[in-house]
Amino acid sequence: MDSRQTKLIAILAIAVALVLGVILGTATGIADRIFGGPKAETIASASLESMRAQNRLIAFVARYVSVTTSTTSRFGLSAKRTLILPGDVRYELDLSKLRPKDVSWDASSHTLQVRLPEVEIAGPDVDLTSAQEYGEGGVLTALTNADETLDQANRATAVSDLRKQASAEVPMRLAHEAARQAVERSFAMPLVAAGFKDAKVVARFPTEGNGEASYMDLSTPYEEAIKEAERQRAAQGQR
Repeated sequence: MDSRQTKLIAILAIAVALVLGVILGTATGIADRIFGGPKAETIASASLESMRAQNRLIAFVARYVSVTTSTTSRFGLSAKRTLILPGDVRYELDLSKLRPKDVSWDASSHTLQVRLPEVEIAGPDVDLTSAQEYGEGGVLTALTNADETLDQANRATAVSDLRKQASAEVPMRLAHEAARQAVERSFAMPLVAAGFKDAKVVARFPTEGNGEASYMDLSTPYEEAIKEAERQRAAQGQR
């Protein structure tokens, strides 16, 4: 056997040994120690892409009720109408806005920092089936379209009031906390599963700590909110 054949056999033997070693090491955890194991940055990047694919996260949903009263006077007569209007508001995160620069891993503290997009307020989805309207006008409402005018004014005011309630400090704080916990869990679970048992995930909103409100108003315009509620009520009536 010449030296070339001897070298070839030796190289093949080494290659086979490496393959067997990787297979054995994978089963026993040795490969992770030799090749560095899974990297937190890689896991976080995969989690980021997975969350971006979800597009939107509904972190919190709340129902509010608005009570509004409008009055009008004509010809020395007056009329008054009151509207009780409930509506649902969604607090959402647009996960597609997350970028790689928003996620950073601190190896020294085993902490993953996540910068969240602003909370978005969607709605209100007004519930006309549960709305109540009543009032008094007597002669004026009989002679004019005062009822229709007052009802329209009440609905516009009620939708605006529902948005105002939704953006108040307490519900916004609850929405922030719900969104933060959901995102932190989504990033933490893959890290823990990969062996980073002591990994921490800290998610923050851009304006936290400076006293500014952290949300975007994507609420539905008044006319669209009412029309959508009327379409839903009509659809339910046809069932």
